[in-house]
Amino acid sequence: MKRLPTTCPSCGSQLEIAELHCPACGTTVRGTYPLDRFAALSAEDEQFLLTFLAARGNLKEVQDRLDLSYPTVRGRLDRVLGALGLAGDDKTAERITRKPDVMDLLDKLEAGDLSVDAVLKTIKGGSDEPGDGTTE
Repeated sequence: MKRLPTTCPSCGSQLEIAELHCPACGTTVRGTYPLDRFAALSAEDEQFLLTFLAARGNLKEVQDRLDLSYPTVRGRLDRVLGALGLAGDDKTAERITRKPDVMDLLDKLEAGDLSVDAVLKTIKGGSDEPGDGTTE
């Protein structure tokens, strides 16, 4: 399924809804309406939120369903809360904005998707993406 675009492909600014149309009766509503905050979630964050809700908020069950470590699940929950504007304290906000996601990198290291050198380089360099990202 195609996702609703939330940012302008030309300049990167936040898009707004300007027109809605009813295909049944032909009514068109025009105006400027902000996007719902859930629409701005990435596909990954949306899927995580759906899994979290299906698990009724049980992080252990989310961990099992997604085959992730508890700290990674917790980090993703913090990221979704931040994206929705629900980060409750400074520590949560700090964890959300800290890049790269160290727990994600450690999970990839454990799975053999990244080398120790790539993980260390990414953490020290503070970039979002590891260098070559492969094990040797």
